[in-house]
Amino acid sequence: MATEPVWISLTGVTATGFHGVLEDERATGQQFVVDLRIESEVDLAADDLAGTVNYAEVADRVVAQITGGPVQLIETLAGRIADDVCQLSNVRTVEVVVHKPQAPIAVPFTDVAVTVIRSQS
Repeated sequence: MATEPVWISLTGVTATGFHGVLEDERATGQQFVVDLRIESEVDLAADDLAGTVNYAEVADRVVAQITGGPVQLIETLAGRIADDVCQLSNVRTVEVVVHKPQAPIAVPFTDVAVTVIRSQS
């Protein structure tokens, strides 16, 4: 039973959260979009969900963090998501990108994003 490193990507997990420094952001909410890359060790020959990372469970956890208690910084939100996902079995490393496409910026822009990387100790 040899395991191999595998990277699992989950992109575009979207939910409404009430995060931000400004009172209006925390009152009205806005969409946040999260991308993840998860490193796992998987026995590919076993072909068993129990031996890998269930990305449906990861998506549910991400939405719970986005819709959960408000924070001021998306850096904090990204850290919370990374810490939560790192607690799952079979996760070695997680890279979390939190996008805030509706950030209150006075000039035209496409996206604001923060990246946090965590590894299990």
